[in-house]
Amino acid sequence: MKISPLPAAHAARLVPLLTDLHQLHVDHQPGRYIADPDEAALIQWIEQWLSAKNMHALVAESPMGALLGYVIYEVQHRPDLPIVKGGTTYVLHHIAITTAMRRMGIGKALVGAVRKAAEDAGARSLATTYAPFNAASAGLMKAMGLEPSVIYADMRF
Repeated sequence: MKISPLPAAHAARLVPLLTDLHQLHVDHQPGRYIADPDEAALIQWIEQWLSAKNMHALVAESPMGALLGYVIYEVQHRPDLPIVKGGTTYVLHHIAITTAMRRMGIGKALVGAVRKAAEDAGARSLATTYAPFNAASAGLMKAMGLEPSVIYADMRF
């Protein structure tokens, strides 16, 4: 398996895995997520998102070049505040693994690659969010040393 950066111009490669991940969210929270988003709109959105200087995507590929999984993360720089320490945080926004390849270490390898990038850059922390119904993400993050530190709650109208 090879892990490498994905340029924004190749964002279309992520759409099948993103669609699969998105459906999980639609199934559990249909009032929050849009069912069956337009593929062209998804591609445009991901390309635009990944074009930002602080956004990055890594892909895991098989020796034959098949996409096994991806991770999208952001590098955030925050100043120290009177009540909280600042610094650089790497924020993991998306991780998705091809269904047939789950539980084979691909997610750990992708999160590990983001962690290494964060450590190499002298970042203060690695952070993420995941939905309460997503036991796979919760388990992966715990296995990688990420522990819940705040609870985010919202109300939909």
